[in-house]
Amino acid sequence: MKPLNLITLVLVIIGGLNWGLVGLFDFNLVGAIFGGEDATLARLVYILVGLSAVWQLVPFSRALSTDEPFAEVAPAIRRDR
Repeated sequence: MKPLNLITLVLVIIGGLNWGLVGLFDFNLVGAIFGGEDATLARLVYILVGLSAVWQLVPFSRALSTDEPFAEVAPAIRRDR
């Protein structure tokens, strides 16, 4: 896995976990760590998470074009090529 893909994947996971905490407990972990939602560092993290999500569309579209998501599905369930 390319280092940039790994970094962006980790940031997307952090963003997803943060949104889960916001939805479940009304707790913004990124904001709490970096000094509030409107703090410059928190906003930078939000921007990086958003850009990471956009970047992750590239490997996702490649995986879809090669049927990679179906690689572990039983042969009877797989789509015909």
